[in-house]
Amino acid sequence: MTANGLQMSESVLLCFFSLNVFVWLSASVVADTCISMDEWVQNPTAKTALDDIIPCVDNATAQETLRQTKETTYQLVNVVDYVVSNVSNRNFPPQAGNLYYNQSGSLMPLLCNPFNSDFTDRKCAAGEVWKNYICQVSSSGICTTPGRLTPSLYKQMESAVNLSYGLSRYGPFLVNLEDCTFVRETFTKISHSYCPDLRRYSQWIYVGLVIVSAAVMLSLIFWVIYARERRHRVYTKQFEGPGKAS
Repeated sequence: MTANGLQMSESVLLCFFSLNVFVWLSASVVADTCISMDEWVQNPTAKTALDDIIPCVDNATAQETLRQTKETTYQLVNVVDYVVSNVSNRNFPPQAGNLYYNQSGSLMPLLCNPFNSDFTDRKCAAGEVWKNYICQVSSSGICTTPGRLTPSLYKQMESAVNLSYGLSRYGPFLVNLEDCTFVRETFTKISHSYCPDLRRYSQWIYVGLVIVSAAVMLSLIFWVIYARERRHRVYTKQFEGPGKAS
């Protein structure tokens, strides 16, 4: 076999060996990841490989966080409704000072609180748009047209409403992240829906590469045998040639 042939054989072997190692490592990583997710889902309080990278709080702490979130939302809505009832919907005289900005016109509806006083959920119907109650103001901030809200007061109340909405809307989801309920549900879905196929396909690829590698190895062995036999014949002819000539 020539030097070029040996180099080509070594390159082919190295390529297939590297590919097999890569596939084997990939299959091992997939299998270990799926096993770790299954163990963590089944025993979230046990010491597993995922504990260090997925910190979770206990259920009592998560529920306390949810309760405080609901309480904050409840209090924010009450503050906004207090301003609507006692400032915006009142017709103060000019002598009222900062409470007077010439508010007038139809009364504003109160904001529906998404929670009862015991922080249980409460259904709210669609309310009116508060933008319809904004008046035009003068340079001194006094309404020059009928309305119950100045633009600046509307922005402040809108910020409070958006904050309360964000807490009530995304608070439960954030709590699910805190106690890892969301992560647990995601891992369960991945484990049941994707891990079996990943294991099966990885095994198929690995078996296929092993078969191809074995075929390449056999081809190289036969090539070496053939090249050696051919070289032996050439040497034999060269050795017998001078003898016959004499």
